[in-house]
Amino acid sequence: MEEKSKKTTKRREIDGVVVGNKMDKTVKVRVDTLEAHPVYKKVINKKKVFFAHTEEDLEVGQEVTIRESKPYSKKVRWLVVNSNKKE
Repeated sequence: MEEKSKKTTKRREIDGVVVGNKMDKTVKVRVDTLEAHPVYKKVINKKKVFFAHTEEDLEVGQEVTIRESKPYSKKVRWLVVNSNKKE
C-alpha cells in the first residue's frame, strides 16, 4: 500500500513566471490570477510580483513554484522550491 506524501507545512505555494533575475540570489516572480469583478462579473486577469530567494541561476520566462518563508530581507519573503526548466 503506497502512502501519499502529506503536505507538512501550512505555507502557501504559488506557480509563477520569472520576470527579473538581475539581483544576487533573488528573482522577481509574476503570478497571474483570474478573478471575477464583484459587481459586473467580468473576468479580470490580475498580476502580482513577488521577490523570491534562490540559489539557482534562473532565466527570465522560466516557470517556478514559490513558497512562503522566513524573511530574507525587507522585500524577500518567498523561496523558490521548484524550477521547471524549458528545454
